[in-house]
Amino acid sequence: MTNNKKKIRSLDPQLARESELYENPIPSRELILQVMEEHGVPVKKLELIKILQIQENEIIFFEKRIRAMERQGQILINRKDVLCISKKINLSAGRVMGHPDGYGFLIPDDETMDDVFLSPREMTQVFNKDRVMVQVTGQDRKGKLEGKIVEVLERVNKVLVGRVTQGQGVTVVAAEDKRISQDILIPYDLDLNAKTGDIVEVEITTQPSFKSKPMGKVINILGNYSDSGIEIEIALRKHDLPYKFKKEVIQEAETFNQKVNEKDFKGRVDLRNLPLVTIDGETARDFDDAVYAEPKSKGWRLVVAIADVSNYVKEGTQLNESAFERGNSVYFPRRVIPMLPEALSNGLCSLNPNVDRLCMVCDMSFDLKGDLTDYKFYPSVMNSKARLTYTIVDKILNHNDQALKEEHKNSYEDLINLQNLFKLLSNKREERGAIDFDSTETSIIFNDKGKIDYIKPIYRNEAHRIIEECMLSANVCAANYLLDNPGDGIYRNHETPSEEKLTNLRDFLLDFGLTLGGGSEPTVKDYGEILKKIANRPDSHLLQTVLLRSMQQATYSNKNRGHFGLAYSAYTHFTSPIRRYPDLMVHRAIKSHLSGKPSSIKNIEAMALHCSTTERTADDATRDVESWLKCYFMQDKVGQSFWGTVAGVTGFGLFIELDDIYIEGLLHVTELGNDYFTFDKARHAMVGEKTNLTYRLGDRLEIKVIRVDLDSIKIDLALLGSLKKPSKKFKKSFIRSEKTNKKNKRRKRK
Repeated sequence: MTNNKKKIRSLDPQLARESELYENPIPSRELILQVMEEHGVPVKKLELIKILQIQENEIIFFEKRIRAMERQGQILINRKDVLCISKKINLSAGRVMGHPDGYGFLIPDDETMDDVFLSPREMTQVFNKDRVMVQVTGQDRKGKLEGKIVEVLERVNKVLVGRVTQGQGVTVVAAEDKRISQDILIPYDLDLNAKTGDIVEVEITTQPSFKSKPMGKVINILGNYSDSGIEIEIALRKHDLPYKFKKEVIQEAETFNQKVNEKDFKGRVDLRNLPLVTIDGETARDFDDAVYAEPKSKGWRLVVAIADVSNYVKEGTQLNESAFERGNSVYFPRRVIPMLPEALSNGLCSLNPNVDRLCMVCDMSFDLKGDLTDYKFYPSVMNSKARLTYTIVDKILNHNDQALKEEHKNSYEDLINLQNLFKLLSNKREERGAIDFDSTETSIIFNDKGKIDYIKPIYRNEAHRIIEECMLSANVCAANYLLDNPGDGIYRNHETPSEEKLTNLRDFLLDFGLTLGGGSEPTVKDYGEILKKIANRPDSHLLQTVLLRSMQQATYSNKNRGHFGLAYSAYTHFTSPIRRYPDLMVHRAIKSHLSGKPSSIKNIEAMALHCSTTERTADDATRDVESWLKCYFMQDKVGQSFWGTVAGVTGFGLFIELDDIYIEGLLHVTELGNDYFTFDKARHAMVGEKTNLTYRLGDRLEIKVIRVDLDSIKIDLALLGSLKKPSKKFKKSFIRSEKTNKKNKRRKRK
């Protein structure tokens, strides 16, 4: 190595990191950008190779690095192999987010930069989610950035799912992802004889461009809209969910005996005689957790035993790679896409009754007031004494069901102990100020064709809350353990509401005579005080909805930021490793410290981000399936009238939740009356410019179903009634809100 090379390489700000990652380190991205910056002008690749003294045996790795930098938008490489820094030529890299109306936006990698509008013409050359380099060309009259695509960095959509339409000898497929507005042309000999209305998978053979429309070939016919389960098949492919296990993963899972091997008992605390039980829903098949409580002279002991998935899913295995890719199990109506193969998720890892199982235990002590005084983690072997359900436990504890008491007499005293400890923990929760929204969840009941028969509300009973408090306690102990023993653990963070959301919330509450305490930094107790004040008000559901929407989304990170909603200074997920990969990571971190061999994962924050992303994707997919099923259910309701409640307000209309059937439809702004309506975001309202007619979150309206479109998953409504004009008070508050909104916009531009 030359002295010159040594000098340049020694200046690398990430030399230590590169040396740790690679046996023969090459210049880091940071050094490459630094050298290009100092060069002052775009530099030829060969010249950069000379400047950095890249040796012949390093060129292949250097090429990979600069191509990766190009894909991620840090640099641009032209046809003459000249490299330039993207930011220097006003280029921004990011992901395309399409809109059903044909236009789209660049979501920049640089989070400090605003989104960039892409016209319908620009969008003809890309699909939703593609990665592109965009040049900002100017601003519209509202000050929003506009741009043009200068390069497509990555084509994400290789296979799409869509619906076939045929006419005049032409076969086209309309993508189920409505953010992809281009139809895909299918040559006549590549359509697998698909017919109009069929749902198909299409392999894209020609990506979209200014010069040509996208083309593809049908590789699989999934069925049609009337088929049972078709909505799930669509969602799996639309959201790129890995729903099939590789052969190697299945084989790896099946190499384990279905009985626990006694050699695995070594180093474990034997709890097989402790009367641990599982309490879950009626349809549950994988049992992560078992619980036991007993009174002590100075308080209580609570044992939470969690399936020891990490004993079977080891780092570096196909099983682990597959579990990480999935990130979590996905729970659709009537179907589960598990994170682990069934041999583990429903078998060897599941805490099934009357069989030995390996577990990780959080063994806690509480005083007579319910304060945690001590805890310890240890690996164990257990044997669940009963598979109970929430319904059974609630009937035993609160409804004096004699038949169930007799059937489960061996567990009765233990359930009473759990209930008594729960009451203490529940009091502590209230003292802490944890937010407890009173929301109504629903359950879909299916007919024999796999479509909705009806939808019913489901209510949490005390048994749900008992288990919840047990799990919360174990998760908090796990978070504290990670803080005391820093390493590879990740936390479940729920940060305080943003300044903008708080401003909007305060303005909204003011109209109802309510004030959120805490100034610029309200605590969860301040939210709790509001919830207490509105508990018995007729508009409590409306106010709770707005309070909930002011919250941030919870995410995973290797840095602890606390959990606002639960009022914990530190929180993590430990209790569901069968269905959540973050819990598996936490188990590994705890076990590595217990064994005295702390490990170090280099890319742990990226792993945490991936888990947050897979969680959101699963939520989106299940929401899509439920929306599709509800839309299908409403097809024969066109023309019928319903009463409903305004559940959401947007710039394009009102979302109305229909009474008794728990389904939402859209009352478009054009259906609101003979006026121009302005959207007041802060107050969740639409206000008529001339009439001052006002529609707000929580308003009761009579509507009629006028259209149901399965292709776009839309239920359109028309208004059958009218509202009175607003009070002067609202008129004044609306003007104040408009001023606040304008002020916030000016701040953003600055």
